[in-house]
Amino acid sequence: MIDQKDGKILCTAFAKGRDHDFDLFKKSKLHLAPQIILLADSGYQGIQNLHSNSLTPLKSTKLNPLTKANKKENAELSSIRIKVENALAFVKRFRIFSTRYRNRKRRFGLRFNLFAAICNFEINLS
Repeated sequence: MIDQKDGKILCTAFAKGRDHDFDLFKKSKLHLAPQIILLADSGYQGIQNLHSNSLTPLKSTKLNPLTKANKKENAELSSIRIKVENALAFVKRFRIFSTRYRNRKRRFGLRFNLFAAICNFEINLS
């Protein structure tokens, strides 16, 4: 989870093996205050059932293509979420997280949180 205002990493969640981000979010049972606006990507379809004040981009289907207004809404949402994507890209600059992780799996959470703290410190300086 990343703060929209300053791009700092607030919390992280991990799982053994491959798990979808939305499944990790559901398993973490993170409770957010109702007044917090949650901005998520299209992989989080159905998050409105867990947190009513959440926004995800609309997806098109063969039967229901997106209208120009829907595309404009999606573009506005992505322009707001760009800070989140930039923070994730900053973490992936450390090669350990952008490729396959080959170290001890039980220390992955510790290492990721240390790098997240470094990223937060760097973001705070700039």
